[in-house]
Amino acid sequence: MTAQLLSIVIGVVLGVLAARKPNGVMSAFVSVFATIGYAVPVFWTGIMLIILFASVFPVFPVEGMQSVRLREAGVLIKALDILHHLALPAFTLAVIYLAQYARLSRASMLEVLGSDYIRTARAKGASPRAVLFKHALRNAALPILTVAGLQFGNLISGALLVETVFNWPGMGRLAFDSILRRDYPTIMGVLFFASAMVVVANILTDMRYRWADPRLRGKG
Repeated sequence: MTAQLLSIVIGVVLGVLAARKPNGVMSAFVSVFATIGYAVPVFWTGIMLIILFASVFPVFPVEGMQSVRLREAGVLIKALDILHHLALPAFTLAVIYLAQYARLSRASMLEVLGSDYIRTARAKGASPRAVLFKHALRNAALPILTVAGLQFGNLISGALLVETVFNWPGMGRLAFDSILRRDYPTIMGVLFFASAMVVVANILTDMRYRWADPRLRGKG
């Protein structure tokens, strides 16, 4: 879930910034970053981040969910320690989807910014910020919401590799260990839970459609 939020927020921001100047440096950077980020395997990204930020520059921990020496600390210290351990796994899993959302939001924003109602809003004297975020982004968000709902299942499957690389005790690691042990009941439970989460994600996506598109609010 953390990786999903990171990928959507950062990806949409990069896509919007790139769409403001389609021929600018930012747009070229987003295109190159999206191509590389989507093509690189998620486990390779995790290994490279471990080498860079845990070995060369020891900023983040290599594995686990929390430090052993802080297990008896207060609630706030524990929460910060878990977030510290979560940073690399979440960013690793978010990179591939972040690149996809950046490219999708850029293309969607470029299409919306060329519409007649955007030119009308500019002609009425609306500020560039209002045109970009109030008028354009809200209409460009529909494809992003669709992909976010559909990618939730892929996010769970990607977590299996990331949690194995970082030794993170999550659903992905549980599935991996269950496969090695041939623990079929646990595997079926993980698959059932993942399927239920995909269904819930699609229902929430349909509900968000009504927020993003006012035309759907009056329809039952």
